[in-house]
Amino acid sequence: MFGLDAIDLARFQFAFTVSFHIVFPALSIGLASFLVALEALWLKTGRDVYHQLYRFWIRIFAVAFGLGVVTGVVMAYEFGTNWSGFAEKGGDITGVLLTYEVLTAFFMEAGFLGIMLFGEQRVSRSVHFFATFMVALGTLISATWILVSNSWMQTPSGYEVVNGRFLPADWLQVIFNPSFPYRFVHMVMAAYICVAFLVAGVGAYHLLRDRKNEGARTMLSLAMWMAIVAMPIQIVAGDLHGLNTLHHQPAKLAAMEGYWGPEAGKEGDGVPLTLFALPNMAEGKNDFAIEVPHVASLYLTHSWSGQIQGLSEFKDEIPDVPLVFWSFRVMVGLGMLMLLLSMVGALLRWRGRLYDQKLFHRVLMCLSPVGFVALVAGWVTTEAGRQPWVIYGLLKTRDAASYLGAGSLTISLLAFLVVYAVIFSIGIYYMLQLIRKEPTAPLPQGGPGEERHPKRPMSATSESIDG
Repeated sequence: MFGLDAIDLARFQFAFTVSFHIVFPALSIGLASFLVALEALWLKTGRDVYHQLYRFWIRIFAVAFGLGVVTGVVMAYEFGTNWSGFAEKGGDITGVLLTYEVLTAFFMEAGFLGIMLFGEQRVSRSVHFFATFMVALGTLISATWILVSNSWMQTPSGYEVVNGRFLPADWLQVIFNPSFPYRFVHMVMAAYICVAFLVAGVGAYHLLRDRKNEGARTMLSLAMWMAIVAMPIQIVAGDLHGLNTLHHQPAKLAAMEGYWGPEAGKEGDGVPLTLFALPNMAEGKNDFAIEVPHVASLYLTHSWSGQIQGLSEFKDEIPDVPLVFWSFRVMVGLGMLMLLLSMVGALLRWRGRLYDQKLFHRVLMCLSPVGFVALVAGWVTTEAGRQPWVIYGLLKTRDAASYLGAGSLTISLLAFLVVYAVIFSIGIYYMLQLIRKEPTAPLPQGGPGEERHPKRPMSATSESIDG
């Protein structure tokens, strides 16, 4: 297929499925915590608008959670079919970590999800809030184990090699491997920021339709608070994560910076910040580079002339530099854009005009998916930057792949493209239909002990989305 060999096709297939999948867990993590906040505000203040918004967003959460589970199961099978070398050599550690995720997080989420979705009129408010909190906690625990596994593959520690297999020697070192704390904070903050701009965009959409809508005003306000708090934390976490990458994965860091090494006779010039370039892997240099001298030295080494290892020092063990270089810039560029929007929102709030600026609302509405684009770009940066290693420094990608032909991988890849296109289209269409609905719809009557029958389990509602 397009001249790609079996390993390239297997990599593309996994990249496609994981890029599709990661959107929904991020949406679930952010929305679950947002729902906890809404229900807590409702219980504390008694204001119906928080209850109405809870019921509005829980439907979207249910769809995202379901799609996240379905798309995640596919990846587990891919480990066995396309990456049997990885499963054989690294499964004694990563397989156990993923089992912990199922036992400690998935069962918790599944157990309380039913009460959260269908128990509002059947259990007390405190019990229902506890269920919502446990589901949100479950999403964070799930993220913990997934990121422990991924971080161990990026910065392996606490293992021993026995007959070519990587076995756990110290589980604490495996779990608290060098990059896990930075990767966990960076990912969770990314999920919160994604949801903040999604909620802000939806609030702006309804505000443009009805400027007095209390639900839309509350959504926009809460989302902009979330963004202005989370963005600075994310920038600090990203900087610390970058320093950790410099120490443990210098080739990835060099690819992110597009830095091939100092030119002859210019060792003392430091590392420039490359704003734009076309990395040329054949010649080992950048074409059409626009650079700011010394700036990368300042934020990477905190020194005017500090040096880092250039890509030329790693010979053939470097990732696809153009892919890593540009995906990193997409992530950072969109992050700066979201920071600017957060600051504009704070300024408008301070001037008492947060709900009156139509241009700002239109921008927020158009950019509501921007956090997810940045999230996928960041994921591409970290995963493509690890190449040619699957387990960094221990197992190369070519040794982790199964002995499959290009023909069978092409067929399975095409099947995934078709099935995922259908699932994604239906899921997004359904979410858009839910988003279009009135956020301050009348609350249901009744309470615990009164029997109610939702028409569709996924919508968790007694009314049609078409009504």
